Amino acid sequence: MSELKTMTYETGDRIARITLDRPERGNGITRGLVVELEQCVERADLDPSVHVIVLAGNGKGFCGGYDLVESAEGEGSMGEQAAGPEGSPLDPRVMGANHDPSGTWDPMVDYSMMSRNVRGFMSLFNCSKPVICKVQGFCVAGGTDMALCSDLLVIASDAKIGYPPARVWGTPTTAMWTYRLGPQRAKRLLFTGDSLSGAEALEWGLATEAPDPDELDSRTEALASRIAQNPLNQLQMMKLLVNQSLQAQGLAQTQIMGTVFDGISRHTREGFDFQSKAAREGFRKAVSDRDDPFGDPGPSTFKG
Repeated sequence: MSELKTMTYETGDRIARITLDRPERGNGITRGLVVELEQCVERADLDPSVHVIVLAGNGKGFCGGYDLVESAEGEGSMGEQAAGPEGSPLDPRVMGANHDPSGTWDPMVDYSMMSRNVRGFMSLFNCSKPVICKVQGFCVAGGTDMALCSDLLVIASDAKIGYPPARVWGTPTTAMWTYRLGPQRAKRLLFTGDSLSGAEALEWGLATEAPDPDELDSRTEALASRIAQNPLNQLQMMKLLVNQSLQAQGLAQTQIMGTVFDGISRHTREGFDFQSKAAREGFRKAVSDRDDPFGDPGPSTFKG
């Protein structure tokens, strides 16, 4: 595997540690990050010395979602990406042209690009070994795809997790909210774009643990070490046994719809208005204007 640019990878004591490492950008998701995530998960999955994977993020928060500052402010430019073959859906010029509000949007080009990101996130779900996601600070928007595709979530009690783009300019492509929370609670969050605190995530059954921030590392390590004591074949069978029940409920089909709807949501009139405001006034201003009426900008989880 070539030198990693967006994350770090290390192993020890039967644990593989994958840490997103773009703290200056809130560990924002780029195509390159998704590619490296999939590579690291495969590396851990093939390593017979690894029994459990811990996914984390460097800096103040786990992940703030897609690195959309350049994308939204550039009126269609996809920003930093791992370029694909010329003329392919991963070619930045093709992606940029397909997101130009003055042009014609091809939904299948969009789907071909975004479905590859879903495949990368789902590598966490599909790998044969347990994955623990450790969250501090914030885990919002596309960052929740990685957190919820992991098997277990350990989140600091004061952290924030949610999908604010449900208000405009996005749908959750991995569609994991329903499978992790059930339809009623998933609708409660997605109809409002509200977020949960770590303590609320534990109460709702989304998280396994929600320790105080200063105990987050030790509690995550304790859980990983406890899991790692078990024979690898037993862990693999237990994960497959549980995951097949989600697959039988139509997870793959729901993700196709979620990915298509994500593209549609970015190309509605409201989606274009959001993008135009971001281009004129900056992405952070557009997000602030979107979220201010709900009373929950920044780290707040206010719910009215």
